[in-house]
Amino acid sequence: MDKNIKKHNVYISEEEKTLNWDEIQTSFKKTFGNEIYNSWLQKISLIKEFNDYLILGVPTRFFRDWIVSRYLDKILEQVKSFKLSLNRIEFKIIEENKHNSEYIKIDQLNKVTEIKDSLLNYNRLNTNLNFDNFIEGKSNDIALSYSKKVCEHISRYNPLYICGGVGLGKTHLLNAIGLELQNENNVMYISAERFMYHFIKSIKKNDMVNFKDFFRKSSVFIIDDIQFISGKESLQEEFFHTFNSLMDKGSQIIISADRDPLKLDRVQERIKSRLAGGLVVSIDTPDVELKRKIIKKKIEEIQNQFKENINLNDEVINFIANESKTNIRELIGVLNRVVAFGRVHNKDLTINDCKNILKDIFNQIRVITVDKIQNVVSNYFNIGLSEMLSQRRSRPLARPRQVAMYLAKKLTTRSLPEIGRRFANRDHTTVIHAVKTITRLSEQDDEMKKNINQIKSILLEQ
Repeated sequence: MDKNIKKHNVYISEEEKTLNWDEIQTSFKKTFGNEIYNSWLQKISLIKEFNDYLILGVPTRFFRDWIVSRYLDKILEQVKSFKLSLNRIEFKIIEENKHNSEYIKIDQLNKVTEIKDSLLNYNRLNTNLNFDNFIEGKSNDIALSYSKKVCEHISRYNPLYICGGVGLGKTHLLNAIGLELQNENNVMYISAERFMYHFIKSIKKNDMVNFKDFFRKSSVFIIDDIQFISGKESLQEEFFHTFNSLMDKGSQIIISADRDPLKLDRVQERIKSRLAGGLVVSIDTPDVELKRKIIKKKIEEIQNQFKENINLNDEVINFIANESKTNIRELIGVLNRVVAFGRVHNKDLTINDCKNILKDIFNQIRVITVDKIQNVVSNYFNIGLSEMLSQRRSRPLARPRQVAMYLAKKLTTRSLPEIGRRFANRDHTTVIHAVKTITRLSEQDDEMKKNINQIKSILLEQ
């Protein structure tokens, strides 16, 4: 019996179906308006749902590129209001129009535009992500300051490298820089993932000359999420030469990533060296004061957009700000859930209401990464992180290193080879030995068992 169903443009197995796609489509219509919804979003179908991401179906490559370049952030924000654990969306073409896949004409607002599936059409900047609506706090003030300075003095800080965790505002700053400079400069803004897409496409079409010319002619080159070039040697080679060419001609380069350049995994040392040779600024997790500012600003935006009054008192705002421990993106998701509940039930919410609405979010285990484990373990044993990751084998360094490897295996989804690479490119057999050693010691040694439990508590509290 076929377990798959197709109903109301939804493709998903019965066992996995949890989101109501019709309900989400209704929210799209309300958020984007009839014109955009009928032209673009109505044709999106749900193919498969996972815990942290969705696979959505679109009819053509053109549809995919248009939606990704203009509406993806808002679409993700909408679906997160229905399921907070979602953090990305992937698209799959399900009805490719082979007779008209190269270009499609659109007649909208009396403007006819031919849009070709080529390099020239993926240079998008989100006009909503500008300096005026970037909310400043202690966690991001340095990154904001230097982003503005780059706009005043091109090539003075080159490259500017902005690093920080997911959802903290890196992409916002990159967009803001691009918007500020685009009137008087040839600005190229692209994600590392999209850069890779065009690179592969150009190789297949034997069109690398145009690829090189296109990306090396910009006077301002902005690339987002550079960590995605990890492990892709040929792509890194091309990026390296593109980077050097732009630097030689005096172009300004702005780069973002989820970590410090020297901590990029499986990236050539010469690339890491060049990235670290510029100005490296980080964005940290927002403090409570910044989160309060963000909540109030978002409430103001919702009220202006939907022409409705939202009554959240300072106690509720403070509660949300204090209890949200992750990033700005998830903070907005929490706020959207609270606002939606108040709207449906037509009531002014109390802290107890919020506790009930958000109990499944605030009680969940915090996300734990290998980087986080390494930092907590090195601090716990009062040794330097560089020492713990070094090749030295003395007991004061080897044992904490084994503890960190053990916790990385137990508390993350990383594979043994991946964990080994994060520990100064050690072999996976070293990780296996560490896991066995610490497992045995924690069963036999009360002190080791106590250390492991205390470190776990620290990791889960942060």
